[in-house]
Amino acid sequence: MTKYPASYIQYLAHFHGDRDYFECHEILEEYWKATDAGNKESIWVALILLAVSNYHHRRRNFSGALRTLSKAMEIFSADRQAISRLGIDPDLLTESLGKKREKLLNKLPYTSFNLPINDAELKKLCLEECKQNGFTWGTASDMHNNELIHRHTKRDRSDVISERRMALEERKNRKN
Repeated sequence: MTKYPASYIQYLAHFHGDRDYFECHEILEEYWKATDAGNKESIWVALILLAVSNYHHRRRNFSGALRTLSKAMEIFSADRQAISRLGIDPDLLTESLGKKREKLLNKLPYTSFNLPINDAELKKLCLEECKQNGFTWGTASDMHNNELIHRHTKRDRSDVISERRMALEERKNRKN
């Protein structure tokens, strides 16, 4: 048994494999809500924000990318031990994110980057997860894949819309 949650390994496989940052967000948000809900300073929130920042950057939304990256960096810097426990080198992470921040401030185009994983066991688990999903670890983001780049606008939201409609009806019924 591994010391890392399966959701974290899935997140890393998507982050470094198919670069589906939207999926990274979905996977870790579900895990965070199940394990540490409400804690906005959670290391899981920092990782979610990092994925969101990459998603925004790739779409050339520099202000959104900078805002989410800055918040992620704030959380990461407050809990360096948590970063280490997750098999990531905190010094290299700080350095990488600082460079990423500079790119955003200068409105430079998105480029894929990898988290500085320093745990061989974790890397092995991630490579296995990538293989199972048909991803290649470390592949650059496919900048021509509009389904990937604009995923939030392309996804089926009928279930969310239906739930919102039902909740609105419920509120109306309670008022009457």
